[in-house]
Amino acid sequence: MTDNATLKPSPLAQYHSDYHAQMVEYAGWEMPIKYDTSIKDEHEQTRNSGGIFDVSHMGRLSFKGKDAIRLLEHTCTRKIGSMQEGQCRYGLICNEHGGVKDDVIVNRMGEKELLVVVNAANREKIIAHLDSVIASRGFDVKMEDRTEKTAMIAIQGPKVMDLIGKVSSEIPQLKRYRFLTKNLMIAKVIVARTGYTGEDGVEVIMPSSIVKMAISMLMKEMGSEEAHDLLKPCGLGARDTLRLEAGMPLYGHELGEDINALSCGIDFAIALDKSVEADGETFIGQEALLKIQAQGGPAQKLVGFEIDSKRTARQGMPILLNGTEVGIVTSGCASPTLGKSIAMGFVPSDKSELGTAFEIDAGRATLPAKVVQLPFYKAPK
Repeated sequence: MTDNATLKPSPLAQYHSDYHAQMVEYAGWEMPIKYDTSIKDEHEQTRNSGGIFDVSHMGRLSFKGKDAIRLLEHTCTRKIGSMQEGQCRYGLICNEHGGVKDDVIVNRMGEKELLVVVNAANREKIIAHLDSVIASRGFDVKMEDRTEKTAMIAIQGPKVMDLIGKVSSEIPQLKRYRFLTKNLMIAKVIVARTGYTGEDGVEVIMPSSIVKMAISMLMKEMGSEEAHDLLKPCGLGARDTLRLEAGMPLYGHELGEDINALSCGIDFAIALDKSVEADGETFIGQEALLKIQAQGGPAQKLVGFEIDSKRTARQGMPILLNGTEVGIVTSGCASPTLGKSIAMGFVPSDKSELGTAFEIDAGRATLPAKVVQLPFYKAPK
């Protein structure tokens, strides 16, 4: 456990104190797990109206130079060269065996410039990995870790875009996975229509020195009294239950170095047709994944479970089929939106059909579970 004195403070530390946040250690940072309500209340606030999340612990890496595109083409599972300026793409960074080093969002800032958002726990690992690739390939690219120079907030929920529309007419016009840059107090602010809750909204990156003032200005311009009712601070606890309902994988749970990328249900993020001729690079791990695909696909597959019990499944619990352990739970919670216990986990691919009945070994009890369609929840359009 990291000593509290050595934890990195968020640029929004005073904001968290003002709103009586319960702070916890997360990936070397001191971050809010919840505020003076409950995780369930914050979850429902986001689903019904809007929530502000501090995600400044996420890594933000800048890449500039003539080989910036080639570097990411070679290390990311998505096609990078075909991205337009102002476009974001979700993808994976894999190891040579096709396991997942991290899941990332790549932002095309310009012809020779990219910004990559990585998970907090993997930031140093990914920096070391990319440094190694740059050196071994002789790429002409400058990588800068901008994490501690910037802040990042996520504003998510069904009423968010209407509120933001009072401040900017441009932002609500953004398509999903597009971003724009705006100038605020002579500083560059990046606003992307992305998120990790299953709701509409934006993620905003700005210099850490202006974030507190920027939030105050935003709330004032949206109409402070109304905005404070419709938009409330939410912590990492609600962020986790929201992403689970939305069927979104989390590194260290559904994603990992020893978990095959083709097992995770995000094939859209894996361009197995990358070629040297077409794109200039294949990605690390592509050869291993092509072999697995040629052999009929991965042995295990990530599925969603609806559990017929008031108890919740937890990460690491065995999944049983006819009394025999065949898989493992990766995430579970009591879904506030659905009023049911839900979970995700890996099972044999040939036993992953919808409706298949399993049991989850919860120690003193076994919990009846059946495979259901992911995601568990989709926001109304």
